[in-house]
Amino acid sequence: MSLLRSDAFLSPLEIEQAVTRALAEDLGRAGDITSIATVPEDTNGRAVVVARKPGMVSGLPLVEASFRRLSPQIDIEPSARDGDAIAAGAKLMTIAGDARAILGAERTALNFIGHMSGIATATAEFVKRIAHTKARIVCTRKTTPGLRAIEKYAVRCGGGFNHRFGLDDAMLIKDNHIAVAGGIAAVLKRAKEAAGHLVKIEIEVDSLEQLEEVLKVGLADVVLIDNFDLDSMRRAVEVVAGRLVIEASGGITLASASAIAETGVDYLSSGSLTHSVQNLDIGLDIEM
Repeated sequence: MSLLRSDAFLSPLEIEQAVTRALAEDLGRAGDITSIATVPEDTNGRAVVVARKPGMVSGLPLVEASFRRLSPQIDIEPSARDGDAIAAGAKLMTIAGDARAILGAERTALNFIGHMSGIATATAEFVKRIAHTKARIVCTRKTTPGLRAIEKYAVRCGGGFNHRFGLDDAMLIKDNHIAVAGGIAAVLKRAKEAAGHLVKIEIEVDSLEQLEEVLKVGLADVVLIDNFDLDSMRRAVEVVAGRLVIEASGGITLASASAIAETGVDYLSSGSLTHSVQNLDIGLDIEM
């Protein structure tokens, strides 16, 4: 059984690179000197990964990869899959094999699953708050350097959706681009001339007047309405009348998400999904 959520996207190369970097950071130049000194070579152990609190799990493939990186022969039996809702006390995985490998990879594995499950759990709560509307919750580029693909995968595990992964897969014209390029008409024309046929163009506006100008030019695919109040959002939806996809952004919280989604916007984007979440408490217990 694959541990990845079936409808989420995460390259095995991203898993391998992230796990290798994290283990190298933790093991340093000499390895786990505590386990080497205190645990006899060839000692076998058994451990379970357990949820201390309820939530949405994400990161099990990285847990598996962390242990297998130190001991390819280690035996791993999953009891859950990424994207599963888990209760406090739920057993997520059983690991058996080289005790030094289990102890050496423990913190790296728990760092990944705790952080990723925290993202998935927070996302799932956003999804629940706006489930009665057509809107979707999406993440942003406000991610931990080096972990973007992994954090965006965790958002998918929580039922959310991904915005662009980087500066190279879609155009998002922000206020500074507009200022440098000489205005909305100029920046949209330049973007359209350069964009490939599969590249979407999104433009940020901070007023209804700017939105009207975007509609007049007519070259954008998506409009990002930034820090609009609820009345202005509703007016924006009326003015656009389905001609553009509308994304709402700017300080969106769990408390405000439902009301924003009810205005009729298509997407809510929130950096808090990745930059402000609390780890889900998940531990590893040794069963010798």
